[in-house]
Amino acid sequence: MEQEIRVVIRSDKDIVDARQKGRSVALAVGFSAGGATLIAAAISELARNIVSYARSGEIVIRALNGSPRQGIQVIAQDDGPGIRDLQQALRDGFSTSGSLGLGLPGVKRLMDEFQIDSEENRGTKVIVKKWKQ
Repeated sequence: MEQEIRVVIRSDKDIVDARQKGRSVALAVGFSAGGATLIAAAISELARNIVSYARSGEIVIRALNGSPRQGIQVIAQDDGPGIRDLQQALRDGFSTSGSLGLGLPGVKRLMDEFQIDSEENRGTKVIVKKWKQ
């Protein structure tokens, strides 16, 4: 079951939509309700960053059903301003928006794999994976 869901992110409504779709895919893959909630929280944070900093972008949610492991992959991408200081953005407690959100460090902690590519004036792409235990 190779399933991919794309959600265009432009508003708070889209953040909620991406979060719900991510939760549904996580449950379909076999994550517990708690695990699916953590994945939804990570998606919510990634989508919120798109709305806050880039205005629009996309979240791609994919079930990973290869053997021997099952999991979920989430790709958040935008063509926004990019992240000027990646090291700073990955530090706990750092926020350019004054928010108390999870931020990228929180997303990194919630997921098993975290990869980020950001270039000033070119946008940002974050790829995260969570594997079913």
